[in-house]
Amino acid sequence: MNKDKEIDNIPVLAICYDFDKTLSPDDMQAQGYIQSVGYDVKEFWKKTNDLAKKNNMDSNLAYMYMMIREAEGNFVFNERLLNEYGSKVKLFPGVEEWFERVKKYGQEAGVKVEHYIISSGLKEMIEGTKVARNGAFERIYASSFFYNDRGVAVWPAQVINYTNKTQYLFRISKGVLDINDEAVNDYFAPEDIRVPFRNMVYVGDSDTDIPCMKLVHAYGGHSIGVYDGDKGNTAKVEKMMKENRIKYIAPADYNEGSKLDALMKAIIDRTAANEKLERIHFRDAKINK
Repeated sequence: MNKDKEIDNIPVLAICYDFDKTLSPDDMQAQGYIQSVGYDVKEFWKKTNDLAKKNNMDSNLAYMYMMIREAEGNFVFNERLLNEYGSKVKLFPGVEEWFERVKKYGQEAGVKVEHYIISSGLKEMIEGTKVARNGAFERIYASSFFYNDRGVAVWPAQVINYTNKTQYLFRISKGVLDINDEAVNDYFAPEDIRVPFRNMVYVGDSDTDIPCMKLVHAYGGHSIGVYDGDKGNTAKVEKMMKENRIKYIAPADYNEGSKLDALMKAIIDRTAANEKLERIHFRDAKINK
């Protein structure tokens, strides 16, 4: 039995986004936090990368350790502080209006659009952004901290890197959204899959998104490489296109009427048409049994 009855009538399109340099022009930590602990941005990332290499350490765990360590003696490193830094993170043009507008277009086309974050950045900072506070996302899958009984961050609770990002696509596909729910590994019959991969979109900007982009692309979904239109550096996304990792390229301009806007609307229209055909096929297959 399907876990979500609404799929019987309305197809779901899950749009999954990286965050840094996909929805925001820069790494979230570089938009206030790194400067507040007295580091130059390049110096901070170099020190983090050196720490990871020296200790055979995951680079995301290394930056989280550095954030905790460098906060000592400067300020109390808690969730509220990270939310505040997140509230100051700059977003690409049109991002604030994008999520609701795309949902509305989907509704008019007969498709339920859901937005998800899958990021190596910090969940607490993403939660502090205006779009997250306004309820744009069904789920935010991102690295996060464990807090002690005084509310101070002391240890990573979750760490998301470029390879384990893919598990969250399967969670979304099967509707097993809780990060500790082991049912994500269970077999699901095709008719019980809440969001088939053909109804998934992954939007990202760099090599760290390749496993997710390739997975979505390989199973009939839509992978989009975005780049900063002001900087005009398309080398990364063009490389991914040549290597058949992604289907589309667009500037990270989320305004109505932009290339990305037109592309997403076309994907929604195609999803609506495809799902009508899928239902006809499924119905006829049942009749012929």
